[in-house]
Amino acid sequence: MKSPYLVALRDRLDHVAPWFAPLGLRLLMGWEYFESGREKLRGQNWFEDLQQAFPFPFDQLPAALNWHLATWFELVGAACLLLGLGTRLAASSLLVLTVVATAAVHWPMHWEGLGELAMGYAITDQGFGNFKLPLLFMAMLLPLALQGAGPLSLDHLLRRRARTPAPA
Repeated sequence: MKSPYLVALRDRLDHVAPWFAPLGLRLLMGWEYFESGREKLRGQNWFEDLQQAFPFPFDQLPAALNWHLATWFELVGAACLLLGLGTRLAASSLLVLTVVATAAVHWPMHWEGLGELAMGYAITDQGFGNFKLPLLFMAMLLPLALQGAGPLSLDHLLRRRARTPAPA
């Protein structure tokens, strides 16, 4: 027999989850990408050193352009996530950016087997890459890219306004 308290709790969680789950992801990812973009905006371009490691077509672009693209995609994408505006596009763009960063910076240069590759699932690089954080970021961006920002967002407000008929 199910406890009525557990059923009531589950029902309440089912009601609030669509509101707060995407909001939490948006706030966390928005802050992370804002911080990363801000560091690039204030820092020196270090993409020159790893330009050849970028996947195609980004390896064909000048390092300075890649630096500016990454900086502004992070800053604008972060703002969009925080506001819940254009969330699917922002999350998708940041997913691409994170895949490029993982391939160029975080993935191990050489690995002999799955055991060595698994050693790269770390925050700090001990010679086997450090793709744990970008992989977690991709996992958190994916629901936002697929499902959107949720009800506590400008996307939701604008969509609701677009469906409301104008007064006669």
